[in-house]
Amino acid sequence: MSEPRPLHRLFGLSWMDFFQGTDIDVQTELDLSAKQQFIDVILIRRGPGPVPRPLPDGFEDLAPHNLVTFKSHQEALDCWAVWELVGHFVNYRKQVSPSMQDLLPEDHFRLFAVCARFPQNLAQQVGLTRLREGVYEVQGLGLVIRVIVVSQLPQHENNAMLHLFSAREELLRYGRDHYRLHSPETSTLLYQLFEAYSEDADMSQKLQEFVRQTIDEILQKLPPEERLKGLPPEEILKQVPPEDRLKGLSPEEAFRALTPEMREALLRQLKTNGSSAKPE
Repeated sequence: MSEPRPLHRLFGLSWMDFFQGTDIDVQTELDLSAKQQFIDVILIRRGPGPVPRPLPDGFEDLAPHNLVTFKSHQEALDCWAVWELVGHFVNYRKQVSPSMQDLLPEDHFRLFAVCARFPQNLAQQVGLTRLREGVYEVQGLGLVIRVIVVSQLPQHENNAMLHLFSAREELLRYGRDHYRLHSPETSTLLYQLFEAYSEDADMSQKLQEFVRQTIDEILQKLPPEERLKGLPPEEILKQVPPEDRLKGLSPEEAFRALTPEMREALLRQLKTNGSSAKPE
């Protein structure tokens, strides 16, 4: 994977929100090579204490360093994707170890592959060991890769964040309704996520309608400054009737708000009106 795509970026931001206020440090879109190759998420455990909230299924036994690759509903988790993840692990282990001669132990690292849909091609090429509903493992060459299939995860509170990336209406709805907010920016994050879904031409008409309704609901909950973020002033002004733009301003404040050209035009108009007025 080269340049990160919107869903991948939002996937990383979701983990940052999930671990807000814990001793898990989340790094996203980390470039691990001279030719840009991004790992989606790295979860770094900074302390030995327990995580103060239930983790999604399959992530319960975090190591000090946890590399996570993500495949959305638009992508396939196949052997090549697994090889890429292993390559990321090799590069990352070299970078965080004291030296090439003193590499951190292998058990300090865990590899996770999260996919929105079941990886049919991968299952045909390698042995997928089912641990429980939605959680599998791939083993080989001394490595263990945990595979999390979002569409198969139970609708439990701890899985709500991952269900936001399932692209199935019933699971998206569950994720939207049950994901617990951990930072003030979460509403904006959800808005951006559903905006990304709204631009997906492959989604069914029913799902597109659900996405549009969700965007409207989230917008109503966003504070005004978040709704207007990124809009140029001229676009904002288009939404305000002319008679409302000057409300609350004194005549002096309204005059100062005009451009020099507008002030000059207004003064000319006032002068013309004054000279044409007839005395009583």
